[in-house]
Amino acid sequence: MAVATIDVPVSPAPAVKSPGFWSGVLRRLCRDPVALAALAIIVLIVLVAVFAPYIAPSDPSRGSMIRRLRPIGTDGYPLGTDELGRDMLSRLIYGARLSLIMGVVPVPIAFVVGSAIGIIAGYAGGVVNTLIMRTVDVFYAFPSVLLAVALSGALGSGLTNALVSLTVVFIPQIARVAESVTTQVRKLDYVDAARASGAPPLTIIRVHILGNVLGPIFVFATSLISVSMILASGLSFLGLGVRPPDAEWGLMLNTLRTAIYNNPFVAALPGVMIFITSICFNLFSDGLRSAMDVKS
Repeated sequence: MAVATIDVPVSPAPAVKSPGFWSGVLRRLCRDPVALAALAIIVLIVLVAVFAPYIAPSDPSRGSMIRRLRPIGTDGYPLGTDELGRDMLSRLIYGARLSLIMGVVPVPIAFVVGSAIGIIAGYAGGVVNTLIMRTVDVFYAFPSVLLAVALSGALGSGLTNALVSLTVVFIPQIARVAESVTTQVRKLDYVDAARASGAPPLTIIRVHILGNVLGPIFVFATSLISVSMILASGLSFLGLGVRPPDAEWGLMLNTLRTAIYNNPFVAALPGVMIFITSICFNLFSDGLRSAMDVKS
């Protein structure tokens, strides 16, 4: 007696990156000595900032006009003193706190908001995509420095306003990348199959799209941290960021600019820290991008 068989169509599995993909990324990243060295320096700077009260040799706000602009290597002041006689080593250590906050915090916030905007625009397409992305292009058309200065000038100086300004600057950039990768994924067969099966849009985005687009967006967002560090320091240098007497590397550059001819090495120390931190974030981002590129 013949048994009737029914062929059940099987929809293709979504190309969500498996745990094996991320273990491969970690393995390739561990083989990149430049990225590991940059990460080690970043971790060291973060630890110094966290434990600043226990590491700093003196009060960063205590000064003395008698000890002002001491050179590097002075007894008791290994990195000299600033224009008010404050210990430069202590101010650099405490300055890492506000510099990291201003450089790092805007990027995760912009990552969440910009990714949501870009993914919605990329998945919806059509008129919705046009309305969202043309609005984003209004902000994206301005240079980052000009937009950050304009927003900070309109909102006023201060740490909170500087964070808001930097976040607004990075949201359009991340939204543009999110919309681009989501548009590519939306056209794949497994997304069409899920849509044809009657799955709601939120389920399709959560199950089939997020796992494939968050990786490239995250890598791009990490590359913005170095830019954020430089922009944040620039705002403080212009008087639109952290207010005195708080220690922040960009603000320290501003206050020491008059001492560049008297003690150039001490005056350049905050700029050296900004350069080292931003270049380490940039090198780590490049290593992460290479590790996530399977073809390479």
